[in-house]
Amino acid sequence: MASEIRMPAPVCLIENTEGQLVVNQEALEILSATKNPLVVVAIVGLYRTGKSYLMNKLAGKNKGFSIGSTVQSHTKGIWMWCMPHPKKPDHTLVLLDTEGLGDVEKGDKKNDTQIFALAILLSSTFVYNTMNKIDQRAMDLLHHVTELSNLLWTVSSPDLDGVEDTTNFANFYPDLVWTLRDFYLDLEIDGQLITADEYLEKSLKLKEGTDKSLQNFNLPRLCIKEFFPIRKCFIFDSPAHWKKFAQLETLRNDELDPDFVQQVAAFCSYIFNRSKTKTLSGGIKVNGPHLKSLVQTCVNAISRGDLPCMENSVVALAQIKNSAAVKKAIAHYDQQMDQKLQLPTETLSELLDLHGACEREAIEIFMKNSFKDVNQKFQKQLETLLEARKDDFCNQNMEASWSRCSALLQAIFGPLENEVTQGIYSKPGGHFLFIQKTEELKARYYQQPRKGMQVF
Repeated sequence: MASEIRMPAPVCLIENTEGQLVVNQEALEILSATKNPLVVVAIVGLYRTGKSYLMNKLAGKNKGFSIGSTVQSHTKGIWMWCMPHPKKPDHTLVLLDTEGLGDVEKGDKKNDTQIFALAILLSSTFVYNTMNKIDQRAMDLLHHVTELSNLLWTVSSPDLDGVEDTTNFANFYPDLVWTLRDFYLDLEIDGQLITADEYLEKSLKLKEGTDKSLQNFNLPRLCIKEFFPIRKCFIFDSPAHWKKFAQLETLRNDELDPDFVQQVAAFCSYIFNRSKTKTLSGGIKVNGPHLKSLVQTCVNAISRGDLPCMENSVVALAQIKNSAAVKKAIAHYDQQMDQKLQLPTETLSELLDLHGACEREAIEIFMKNSFKDVNQKFQKQLETLLEARKDDFCNQNMEASWSRCSALLQAIFGPLENEVTQGIYSKPGGHFLFIQKTEELKARYYQQPRKGMQVF
């Protein structure tokens, strides 16, 4: 059994110093010593919305991650707290508390999205902490940062040992837990009570139609549903009177709103019992050294400038993912044609029918793996490549037919040529015998299968 890590308090994992993200070596040393599989829970949300309070509750403590009581953001960068998992033996629970989004003191919002994207990539359960209700602004932010994290993974994962299929983002994406603080709406639709989960799914429901406004409405919802297939929602009442917020970490449960206490307990129970082990593509279960490598690789990619600004991330991601989709489709086409095509074919239509079937499969694979293929640019590229392959197969088919027919003619008529040279037919009645033999050989030639279109 691997040794358990017991940290008395959190340490900074990724420092945010003057707009630059820097990995803390002390935290990396802790991860290096953590050999157990990791369950990594990260939380992201606007500053001053109680993220750190929830993370302290998961740690079983009232104090640990800094809880501010003023308008000033306390958590900077990403902080880490490792401890034995309370429900999974021989597993380590890693809690990641992040710098609050939208801190007016920072000015530059670029760090917000970078930290947000890192939290998604590092976690196995991602807690998205927002205020009051699910609105379009929160939906758009999660959508855009999801795409940014996809791009960060794509440029980072080739540097990770053992990771396969770096474009298959669903393999490493965390489960989503959406927490709504100070929730004030009634959970009901048409007079019928609904659950928090049903409220989340209703918020993600697509609208029917094809006009531009509906496409813009549906796009973030499609993205969130695709990359977070496992979703959970918790609502929280206000914990106490606002005048007591400054002493929140010192208040006993009997001094808090009873509904809030129950809601926090339900949240912690879900995280402990349902959060999965962090796993990378290829089935790699992440331990401390793996997480250390992932942290270093992603932060290095950001430091190198490999991660573009938000406006360019979608274009860059589309380029990467659609290029990979074309390669995957072409590989499938080549494999199927190699397995099923036997040259030469008897007719051109036989070849074209097989090409058509494999082409349809390839395009279907491309469509399943493509991402925002504007004006069908990459699909048209795929179709051009498939057309070139078809023409090449047609040429190969003609050459194979010519070679097959030539070989048959030599094999069948070669002995006849020798007999003519030997003068076997240079005698009375020889011409008749020659014609008779020729017809027999021609019949034998035409009976041979798979001569193709170059049959003489």
